Amino acid sequence: MYFTERDLNKILTNLDALRTSVFPVQNPDNEIESRKQQNFPSVCLIGLGRCGSNIALDVASLVYNARNFYLNEFNNEEKQSREQEYQPMRWIKRSLHLSNSQALKPVFLIEPLVMLGDLDKDIEGRIRFSHKGESSGFLHDYTKMKIMDLSEVHAGGAGNAPILGQYLAKIILNKDTQRFANTDWKNIHSYLIDSCGIKANQSRLYFYIFSAGGGTGSGMASEFGLAQQYAYMSKTFDTRTLAEDEENRGHSFVFEPIFTSGICILPNISDHGVEMSEALHINAGRLLCKYLAEEWDFSYNFDNEETSESSVMHRIRPWNAMMLISNDIMRYAEETDDGGIQHIDVNAMEKYANQYISQQIFNILTAQAVTTDYDENYFRRAGIDIGETIRLDANDLFMSLAGPVAIAYAESVIPPDANATDKKTGTSLNIDDLFFRSIDLPHFNKVTQAIEGISLLPIESSSYRETLANYVKNGYNAAELNDLHFFKNCSSVVSIVSLPKDYKLSYMDLNRLKSHLNSLFPNTTLKRYALVIGASANISLTTLIVKSPCLSDDFLTLIVAFIKRCFAKDNYRFDEQLDQAMLNFIRSDEFDEAQLDTMLNEFENPAKILDTNWYAIKPMYEKKYRELIHNKDKFVSINDIRLSRDSVKKAIKYLREIYRHKISKTKVISLNAQPSSQSDAAK
Repeated sequence: MYFTERDLNKILTNLDALRTSVFPVQNPDNEIESRKQQNFPSVCLIGLGRCGSNIALDVASLVYNARNFYLNEFNNEEKQSREQEYQPMRWIKRSLHLSNSQALKPVFLIEPLVMLGDLDKDIEGRIRFSHKGESSGFLHDYTKMKIMDLSEVHAGGAGNAPILGQYLAKIILNKDTQRFANTDWKNIHSYLIDSCGIKANQSRLYFYIFSAGGGTGSGMASEFGLAQQYAYMSKTFDTRTLAEDEENRGHSFVFEPIFTSGICILPNISDHGVEMSEALHINAGRLLCKYLAEEWDFSYNFDNEETSESSVMHRIRPWNAMMLISNDIMRYAEETDDGGIQHIDVNAMEKYANQYISQQIFNILTAQAVTTDYDENYFRRAGIDIGETIRLDANDLFMSLAGPVAIAYAESVIPPDANATDKKTGTSLNIDDLFFRSIDLPHFNKVTQAIEGISLLPIESSSYRETLANYVKNGYNAAELNDLHFFKNCSSVVSIVSLPKDYKLSYMDLNRLKSHLNSLFPNTTLKRYALVIGASANISLTTLIVKSPCLSDDFLTLIVAFIKRCFAKDNYRFDEQLDQAMLNFIRSDEFDEAQLDTMLNEFENPAKILDTNWYAIKPMYEKKYRELIHNKDKFVSINDIRLSRDSVKKAIKYLREIYRHKISKTKVISLNAQPSSQSDAAK
């Protein structure tokens, strides 16, 4: 399916070359010794397309600046003032108490490896001449950021067509890395794909950041994810015993779990009466439909269950989970912040989304960070007892997060009179309000400079606002709220509580938080908690809501938009028959596949979103495939990567599965006869 380097010595050589560029050797005379001591960061961010690469660049910039503040004792006042107007930087500086030079330094952020990729030959120029590239030594100093220059395969983007982005990614990932003119690519490929999960590559979490509405990001991201999963799953079936020599001793393919997640930016559905580009909705719908079909095959499709390698390898999905973040976050944040949305420019709105995503990545990274990710003196200087933390490792996330995921987030400052030893005095934390703000519509917290709220609305905004108002009015009674499919059909939640190092969360507050989670998510099979101490100067709550977000209004709207435009037969493309039929397919006891067959063509038609001749474009790209990949047996036609009617059926089956999710409460089973009065009391 994809090119994978099998020679372990070549992989190790490529990894060493990447490691040397990521961790430049200060003392060349002691290079071998230095190389042995350096581990790759436990986390890697892969930003794809313009949107994804910008966000990954933002995150890298934030952690780079936080590191500088920490290491330089926050004395660079000029740099602080120059970056004061940048919203995400303001949030992180206030969150980390960086503005007060006398404050005890509460945190040293981990630094992820960052890979930026775009089907645009000018990606390096765009980054180098951006504000971040010109205003500081960031690009030169942040050696953990690498640009994937793929312009020799294609230099002009994907033209807002995900199928072209996917096809170009398939060319890139099928071509022998030794045949690339860009020598850095084979090193990056060995890190991202060939070596994932082995001892020589210590990275265990990979986050793919991309926009679902574009062509490059949404097309490339899932293909890169599938190539990584293919290489990783191949290792589990590879039972060869590799002969170890001095070069590879101890670095053989030792199986280690990895966790991969897509961070998917969904387009606005509606925006103050302005009709959004239909192509954005169709592109996003294609990505969601493709992902649900792959997730169905991987997680639920065991009708003809086989455990053979070929069966499993053809049922892989690109990521363990896909986190969904709506572009509407900026709009809601502006609406609730004294209005005035007409006065905010596009770049400012994009920064809101980037900030929200940066916050979530930051919290997930700190929840699983291992001590080797931090500065060796950090814990000693910060006075943190690492034994008090409850962290999530890659395997925890692997087991807890699968399928579509939404995020709920809020944070609060430390209660003014609370202290580490005696919390009975002063103002206590309002855990009810913190939890409510995390599930509220996205809004801007002026005190903490954070964007809070839920990343994807369960239902239409005005109805959700009204339901939330009733929730508060009824004393946080979740009876009405937990009847929404978004909460009722949620299979698992992961909650990450981040505390300043001198603040102790009370037993009552923790119980109150668990009570809120239990009442809002009545049918969760699994609830996981992480407690992070010392990673922030504020108290924050992140809740990851698993699988049920695919039943939200926005998610269904985007999928149906794609199916109607690219699959539906003529008489179903423009009326509401297919809309209603889709709801019936999900709700009804039996899935009427024959009815779906009458409404849809067998394959998607990419020409429906392109204002040009698709049949003239197709041979141009296929010729490129033949020219770049000389093995005729590996040729793939664009027709072969079209989504099929079966893909739509699998996506619907996944939606049906989540729609019917429920649990039975545990009951006490006893061989001892009990008096009826005791039984009644127990009830």
